[in-house]
Amino acid sequence: MATKVVLITGAAIRIGACIARTFHSKGFDVAISYRSSLTAAQALIDELNAIRADSASCWPAEMTDQASVSRLGRDVLAHHKRLDVLVNNASSFYPTAYGDSTQAQWDDLVGSNLRGAYFLTQQLSAELTANFGAVVNLTDTHADRALPKHPIYSIAKAGLKAMTKSLAIELAPRVRANGVSPGAILWPPSLEDDNDPAVEAGRQTMLAGIPLAKLGKMQDIAD
Repeated sequence: MATKVVLITGAAIRIGACIARTFHSKGFDVAISYRSSLTAAQALIDELNAIRADSASCWPAEMTDQASVSRLGRDVLAHHKRLDVLVNNASSFYPTAYGDSTQAQWDDLVGSNLRGAYFLTQQLSAELTANFGAVVNLTDTHADRALPKHPIYSIAKAGLKAMTKSLAIELAPRVRANGVSPGAILWPPSLEDDNDPAVEAGRQTMLAGIPLAKLGKMQDIAD
């Protein structure tokens, strides 16, 4: 049987890269997209291809740009000749103060988290249907409980959750559509190495509100 193929958007680093490694370890060929992390994307692909030759590829994509999204879908299918799983993982994340939010912020956050995922899935749905495939969307706990100072991000993820439910109906019965909704897994990149006492106090406050009193692991989400 032909080797199954997965496309994971925004998968050069962090959770996306962990998802890519996990699929690869299960025998999938892996395609990933990246926006700005070319060096990390190429390093990941080199790592996977060293394990199994010609089993991984990476593609630049700006999920807020319709032409770029369409090109991603075409290029991946042309290269790998099939697609079995689409993981919509790409996401922008940053605060947008209500009252001072801009149209550019809206376009970026909604585009990267929701609109790009919708139109990429629509483009690839025929191929996924032919292969009895699956769509997995990375939503967020803040789709249900809005994150303070992040209204546009929370709205975008809530839209992605609604999209998942809609696709489960529209793509049935040959394609499954599901969402994975991470809670606290990683600190934001800007805070990963921040030793400011105020930042640490905020972390401890967040951890105190988690029943297990610790962050989850990337592998939890990939699994």
